[in-house]
Amino acid sequence: MTVLITPELLRAVRPDLPLTIARVLAPKLQDAAEGAGITTRLRVAHLLAQLGHESGFQPREENLWYSAPRICQVWPSRFPTLESAKPYAMNPAGLANRVYAGRLGNGNEASGDGYRYRGRGLLQITGRSNYRTYGKLIGFDLEAQPELALQFGIGSLVAVAYWTQRNINRLADQDDLQAVTRAVNGGLTGLEDRGVLLRRAKAFLK
Repeated sequence: MTVLITPELLRAVRPDLPLTIARVLAPKLQDAAEGAGITTRLRVAHLLAQLGHESGFQPREENLWYSAPRICQVWPSRFPTLESAKPYAMNPAGLANRVYAGRLGNGNEASGDGYRYRGRGLLQITGRSNYRTYGKLIGFDLEAQPELALQFGIGSLVAVAYWTQRNINRLADQDDLQAVTRAVNGGLTGLEDRGVLLRRAKAFLK
């Protein structure tokens, strides 16, 4: 099998990626991609454009360090007034437990599930049910150890499992950036940047 995902490719897509990280991630992402049939230049280019935008190729935790005004902007129905948002300002755990309570398989606000199962990884998974589902798919108990999603190898497996579950190879084969982005993001957020990264990947893989 031809190795397509190399440290050089990752840095061509995201020049700001440190070489040390590129060298760690590339073989792990290559192995995960091979196992999911992401083995053509077009599929790889689309995968890297999405991962490059979503996480910059570095597994991340969701940043919930918001000011009160920003909380009102992001969740206007939950926080209709500045006063209602103030207890959660600069309070990531409290905010996550509030906004993710009773959703995505999480318990109530007091359960702590919102913060425990906040977004993590190369393509961020969020919510107890998603950690359970993707953990089973890749053979790791992410529900018991959600922080495992921050490891490069496991983060790669989760991202590729997410990709496979949504049959995104089919959309990548059509070279349909908007459809791929909707499947990954649920909308078209960051479409312009994803397009830039896709062009970089394609140019390197020619």
